[in-house]
Amino acid sequence: MHRLMSRAAATALAVTAAAALAQSAPAPAPTPTPGHPTFAADGTVHVPAFDLPPSALSSPEAQRFMTLRAQVRMPALFVDDIAKNRMAIDAMMGSQIGAMKALYPVDITEGTIAGVPVRIVTPHGRATDPARVLINLHGGAFSVCWGSCSLLESIPIAGLGGYKVISVNYRMAPEARHPAAVEDAAAVYRALLRHYAPRHIGVYGCSAGGALTAQLAAWLPGHGLPQMGAAGIFGAGGVRFMAGDSAWIAANIDGSFPAPPRAGETAIDMTHGYFTGANMADPIISPALHPAVIARFPPTLLITGTRAMDLSPAIVTNSALVKAHVPSELIVGEGMGHCYMYMPGLPEARDAHRAIVDFFRRELQ
Repeated sequence: MHRLMSRAAATALAVTAAAALAQSAPAPAPTPTPGHPTFAADGTVHVPAFDLPPSALSSPEAQRFMTLRAQVRMPALFVDDIAKNRMAIDAMMGSQIGAMKALYPVDITEGTIAGVPVRIVTPHGRATDPARVLINLHGGAFSVCWGSCSLLESIPIAGLGGYKVISVNYRMAPEARHPAAVEDAAAVYRALLRHYAPRHIGVYGCSAGGALTAQLAAWLPGHGLPQMGAAGIFGAGGVRFMAGDSAWIAANIDGSFPAPPRAGETAIDMTHGYFTGANMADPIISPALHPAVIARFPPTLLITGTRAMDLSPAIVTNSALVKAHVPSELIVGEGMGHCYMYMPGLPEARDAHRAIVDFFRRELQ
């Protein structure tokens, strides 16, 4: 027995020593295999070129939509001419408004609340929920898309859910800088508190509007205002854009946005300077990085896609909310890109609209 134990101990010691030696000694460079990834010493993965077909798990409509991308090119949205940018994005996105209205009939009026221009969208021919209201913060890189994105985000939720949706035309770049947008959103929210209980006010948005929704949820408790009843963060997260794995992956499989800059490259500022001079890790801009801030969030719904550059921010934010014991739901659309709910012809988009309505109906009690 003693000999057996001694041999076992010697064997274990040898294995441990070999493992320690393997960890301390530099590993031999792997022989590259054609068609396979290789790994650099700093952890960078060199990915081989590959063909990615439309996901077989996505709807037939989504698969057909992917074939159209060979015929339709994204407009050059990242040029310096902001007027040209705004016209280009509204022309592209505005083509979906008619189909969205046909699916979800609504009435639209213009107005101002607390001095901030707003668009009020209500269901056509139906009673509007008298006790609850939703605030929409539109997408558009904090610089564009008020004209079209505000409608594409508000119409389905008002028409399907029977809500009054107030879309906020917050100040954008290059005319304004952070925190102008969150100040305008907070001003509208403060005014609505005169007529609605905070637990009956929901806020949501996609892309920049999703990020701004997270900023508002971080802003309110720190400025003496009660927290909103529920938040919808779509196509975004509570951390800055263009960070995490998905920024690199989406740039090469979706192509709607450029990849983060490599060493020596200059980053493309999609926001036209909106965050110039701001600390992007600030608790308002990136609340998911601050446990004490994220812990004060309301119940939150996040929606992203497997091919979206915002997938990583959404995952990180959901994880932070779960860790803080804040009710959080994450929906990831298979084969979907950035803010896919803008496309009324996709079943996945209509599923997202229903999920948003159901979420607010459940949480704004």
